[in-house]
Amino acid sequence: MAQSEQTHKEPIKNPTVGFLGLGVMGRPMAENMAKKHTVLGFDLDPQRYTGLSRVVRAESVREIAESCSVVCLSLPSAAVAERVMIGPDGLGEILSEGCLVIDFTTSTPSVSQAIAARLAERNVAFVDAPVSGGEGGAINATLSIMVGATPETFERCRPYLDAVGSSAVRVGETGAGNVAKLVNNMIVGSTFAVIAEGFALAEKNGIEKEVLYTAIRGGWAGSNVLEVAVPAMVRNDYTPGGTVDIMQKDLAYARTVATEYHVPVPMTAAAHELYVASQALGDGKLSQPVIIKVWDNKRAP
Repeated sequence: MAQSEQTHKEPIKNPTVGFLGLGVMGRPMAENMAKKHTVLGFDLDPQRYTGLSRVVRAESVREIAESCSVVCLSLPSAAVAERVMIGPDGLGEILSEGCLVIDFTTSTPSVSQAIAARLAERNVAFVDAPVSGGEGGAINATLSIMVGATPETFERCRPYLDAVGSSAVRVGETGAGNVAKLVNNMIVGSTFAVIAEGFALAEKNGIEKEVLYTAIRGGWAGSNVLEVAVPAMVRNDYTPGGTVDIMQKDLAYARTVATEYHVPVPMTAAAHELYVASQALGDGKLSQPVIIKVWDNKRAP
């Protein structure tokens, strides 16, 4: 994918890192970042500052822009990232020349490319670096990070990626990180869906969830997704981390990109509709395995 040429000042040594978005993923990522760097954090929800032990609270986005030469984003959607960075009065208008922006948001390649192009006009580098590994990976700094950037910019951002993840792979130029993340979630989302479907079928035939789980987990059906999904279904406990709403959003992004490039994605489309059905039951804020309730046509407790 094409990327605008960028020229930058020499990076500042030991810069202060700004972190925008202190939600389920952003909060522990910012705390881990602060083990190795000075971090100013900002979120619109004041409750998200409670209990932060390492991150210093910023009073505004402008304070982040004026104080930090590296800015990280962990935001709810592509639209929010675009608005924060290049919307009216966006961060991109006030960042200093030579800054580095690392966007951990799951976004779309077109939004990443638009942000990068606008920031390049001010000699600000941009990296799309969405993550996989869930809340546990964010807490334990074991996230897998898919990076879209020039080779030079990727090397520049490595110290910050290494602070929050155990794997950071440059998959291509700007936007490629988000393509990789959407493919990741196509696989994960479809796997959650077929697990729910299969266990619903087994239950209708009198097979208990725990028994089926024990029977299949050591074979080719075994996976990290199975290890997350089945205990949640057995306990009937769908406390988020990741949610139906988030997965529905990400699969919708994937379908949009697939349509743009004329790539058929029938498995993703079917899985996506299952998450939409789960939202219709009112379960969007719960974790992904709750989609098994679609077969019961009733909400989770």
